[in-house]
Amino acid sequence: MIKLKTIKENISQILALTEKNIKLSLRYKLGLVLSYINHIIAIFTPLIIMYYIFDFRINVGYWTYQNFILYQFIAYNIMLISGIVNTFPSQFLGEKYWKTLPALIIGPFNRFNLLFGIFLSHLAIISFPFILFFILGIIWEPISIITIIFIILIFFLIALIFSGIGLILGVFAISNENVWKLLSFLLLFVFWFSCITYPFEIFPSIIQRIINLNPLYYIFDVLRITWIQDNIIITIQNYPFNFIILLGTSTILPFIGVFLFNLIYKKYGIAGY
Repeated sequence: MIKLKTIKENISQILALTEKNIKLSLRYKLGLVLSYINHIIAIFTPLIIMYYIFDFRINVGYWTYQNFILYQFIAYNIMLISGIVNTFPSQFLGEKYWKTLPALIIGPFNRFNLLFGIFLSHLAIISFPFILFFILGIIWEPISIITIIFIILIFFLIALIFSGIGLILGVFAISNENVWKLLSFLLLFVFWFSCITYPFEIFPSIIQRIINLNPLYYIFDVLRITWIQDNIIITIQNYPFNFIILLGTSTILPFIGVFLFNLIYKKYGIAGY
């Protein structure tokens, strides 16, 4: 009975935080729409460059003139999900300067509920453009129902990874903004070396060596390969390392985020009022 009551309380906290975040995000609808458009603009440049390369009858890895548009559809949805990395710091900063954050942190509020509340609200906010581009991808490159479900699961795990990163940035945003700015700057390079919009094969060898050290590259790559191959068993057999990284980071990073949140907040508290 006690466990059931605890579960209900946790669900209630998550849903309340999710509802609040959605309502706050929808106050400025123009900014939200422009953020969707910004991501569309971001995929135009690689399309132009790569189609110029394809004109020379050159295929790049799995990618050809016909299917490279799928690469950018997937890139668009990854960029949508990655927005959660900045959602955590921005929401924490808002709570910080409204002076409502101490009540949220000191109160009987589970840190994982905080993570999942922001996580679910972000997924709800990006749901329309995400579903649109996901459907466009299926129309452009049809896949089986089983592969569709598997790819949705991979997207979900990627969102968990970004949530863990966002929570780490969020605690530094309220406790030490200098560290937050530095980590955000370094994260730009992590994303740049993850092949979100450009295939691995077009980079020079020295850059490829750096990309090979980036866990996000293996995660994004196996997502695209799973779609192209449309055979889950073969993909898992051929790319076990990618799936190990995906499962490992999606499991560990949220826990690291919560652990660091508790540690940093306990040590430094809230700074910068």
